[in-house]
Amino acid sequence: MAERGHDVHVFTTNVDGPGVSDVPTDRAVDVDGVRVNYFPTRFGRRLYRSPAMGRALTANCASFDVIHLHSVFLWPTMAAGRIARQRQIPYIVTPRGMLVEDLIARKSRTVKRAWINVFERRNIEQAAAVHFTSQIEADAMRSMGLEARRSAIIPNGLDAADVPTTPSTDDLAWVQALRQPFVLYLGRINWKKGLDRLIAAMARIERIDLVVAGYDEDQYQETLLSLADRHRIAHRIQFIGPVTGTRKWALLRQARMLVLPSYSENFGMVVLEAMAVGCPVVVTSEVGLAPVVKASGAGLVVTGGPDDLAAAIASVDDDEDAWIKLGDAGRRAAMDQFSWAAVAAEMDTLYQSCIYPRS
Repeated sequence: MAERGHDVHVFTTNVDGPGVSDVPTDRAVDVDGVRVNYFPTRFGRRLYRSPAMGRALTANCASFDVIHLHSVFLWPTMAAGRIARQRQIPYIVTPRGMLVEDLIARKSRTVKRAWINVFERRNIEQAAAVHFTSQIEADAMRSMGLEARRSAIIPNGLDAADVPTTPSTDDLAWVQALRQPFVLYLGRINWKKGLDRLIAAMARIERIDLVVAGYDEDQYQETLLSLADRHRIAHRIQFIGPVTGTRKWALLRQARMLVLPSYSENFGMVVLEAMAVGCPVVVTSEVGLAPVVKASGAGLVVTGGPDDLAAAIASVDDDEDAWIKLGDAGRRAAMDQFSWAAVAAEMDTLYQSCIYPRS
């Protein structure tokens, strides 16, 4: 948006996992032409509560043409929505996949339901628009009885310049040190991601290993190791921790395929990244990008059942010609449909329509 000539400001906190980022909290920082303000939190850190941010919002809200709120169930979104309504500034809410009944039912259901009724329902229903990254995400919110004045489906984007054309010698050597060939899972190690499904499916396939790359959330990896032991395939699963930067791209290039077997996934950015480097993908129907995978021919869309997952993985691995075809189709779709320039143009149109609605 900054490259399109807009004056873009970001208000966020300095929370960084259990600690804080080493950033100034008394002035804005320029990040690629965007003015970013980092605010400290106080009591209520888990909700990212920041009185300093609240004061800045109150003082500066009226100077903005439109405000875009990212996420739900957090203090900044609630506070910014309330202040925007008071100042009659149009605002957009992007839930980021958090308004899904199954996810709420699994964790803090009573608290989140209360939060929705007290804060989130008003924030959503009085927003100028609610932005989703996929139709699946939009349908999930509606099934909860939440209605938006207006909905817009605009995907995440990918910058071709960020995708290395070839891996470095060091990165390639690092990947090749893993047991080959391998199916790749890349993302948070969390129950939502369906890794239990994938482990059960891998127990039905003998000739290929599984590499799991990602941050272990809530010590869920121990649960998966126990599951792998029960299936007697622990020796065929390599947990390698978080992988970022050029090593991530090298890992995607070397993988036989990427599998994302999520129970709920509003978009699935890693699927788009795999497609960009020609890595075939296997996803469950609950993944937001599943319709794109199917329509583009970039991979296979299956149910989460272990037999279906295993059959899909085996079919991609068995057929070399199909493997090449899937990869080529994914690469074309990623670059043609999801460039940041195209996404920014769609978002620009949405902003303008909220600022200058038709009478």
